[in-house]
Amino acid sequence: MLGVKTWLDSWPVYRQLTGSDPLGRGKAARSKGTEATVSRTATADRVVKSVCPFCAVGCGQNVYVQDEKITQIEGDPDSPISRGRLCPKGSASKQLVTSPTRVTTVKYRRPFGTDWEDLDLDTAMEMIADRVLEARRKGWQQVDGGKRVNRTMGLASLGGATLDNEENYLMKKLYSALGAVQIENQARI
Repeated sequence: MLGVKTWLDSWPVYRQLTGSDPLGRGKAARSKGTEATVSRTATADRVVKSVCPFCAVGCGQNVYVQDEKITQIEGDPDSPISRGRLCPKGSASKQLVTSPTRVTTVKYRRPFGTDWEDLDLDTAMEMIADRVLEARRKGWQQVDGGKRVNRTMGLASLGGATLDNEENYLMKKLYSALGAVQIENQARI
């Protein structure tokens, strides 16, 4: 009979009905598993302030890091923009960087190729830089109708909706410095 009593004492509903916590809001609702649970934020080595990457609102995030790995991402209550709140996408942004299915290479299909190949990011960035410089060189116009223009028609920029005003400003400066004149964005916010 002692075994049944021990089993009953470990059952939260029994503890709730027979103990001093009939509403089940305190000790009665806690099990051994609950007592052993530690939050991912409590074990973090450090907290890094960041900004959510999903849209141009720029909600603040606290990124909790343990052993140089992200363990949790939450809204930053110090952020004047989001005041600690995140939308569903922002709340799930930990998966963006920690998912085992995250793509960490660049997919590239060579001209007239039929298959995609994986390139590391450094190789892809070098290829892009080479192509930007080549397009600028090929499309460069120094004079148009007797006027000095110093521009290229070989480059254009269309900023995405995830860029905020500051990022669009920097994109404008970059492409203007390269000599491009077709610079637009599709910012929604």
